Amino acid sequence: MERFAGRRALVTGAGKGIGKAVAAALSRAGAHVVALSRTQADLDSLQKECPGIQTLCVDVGDWEATEAALSELGDIDLLVNNAGIALLQPFLEVTKEAFDRSFNVNLRAALHISQIVARKLIARGAPGAIVNVSSQASVRSVMDHTVYCSTKSALDMLTKTMALELGPHKIRVNSVNPTVVMTEMGRRNWSDSQKAAAMISRIPLGKFAEEADVVNGILFLLSDQSNMTTGAMLPIDGGFLAS
Repeated sequence: MERFAGRRALVTGAGKGIGKAVAAALSRAGAHVVALSRTQADLDSLQKECPGIQTLCVDVGDWEATEAALSELGDIDLLVNNAGIALLQPFLEVTKEAFDRSFNVNLRAALHISQIVARKLIARGAPGAIVNVSSQASVRSVMDHTVYCSTKSALDMLTKTMALELGPHKIRVNSVNPTVVMTEMGRRNWSDSQKAAAMISRIPLGKFAEEADVVNGILFLLSDQSNMTTGAMLPIDGGFLAS
């Protein structure tokens, strides 16, 4: 079912994991997709799998380069702010470089790209939908995740304030807040079996999320099926936040 036919969608962090899966799913559902990543090889791989997808190579942590790249894109109806990094350090060992890079990519880029897309939507009087990819770590602390948790907590508040201010322009803004997702990054950061078991023991469904679980939530929030939902944080966590 081509429920996104005629829509133009921008997905950041689309070279791997959730972003790549979202870009492919939106393309299959009829959207014209612009997939953004900082790694050209990843974009080339995606385009081989989904030839209809347009690619854009830029580091979203670079404000000026992002502004220049997106100025050439034209109209965008749907935005998925998925680009993110997890630089894990114990609190007492957090570095300035890790802090700045994490906030630049996980928070500042979402604000900046959303501004660019929203301004164009408002200028043409068109409705739109934005989904920010957050985390259960926005509301629950995790060892060695001081900076990551902080960026995601800030992203949730950004989601709410964007929803408040963009709602009158018919632009909906929501987030998905997954538990650990079995992407390449998820497997790498949770490869320690003891660490993983401790987290899984706190999830009522007893497992980590798969990419498809998150993709389905994002597509729901982008679609007209959620046209009365904005400013929401959708947990995709197997019940972790209920425990």
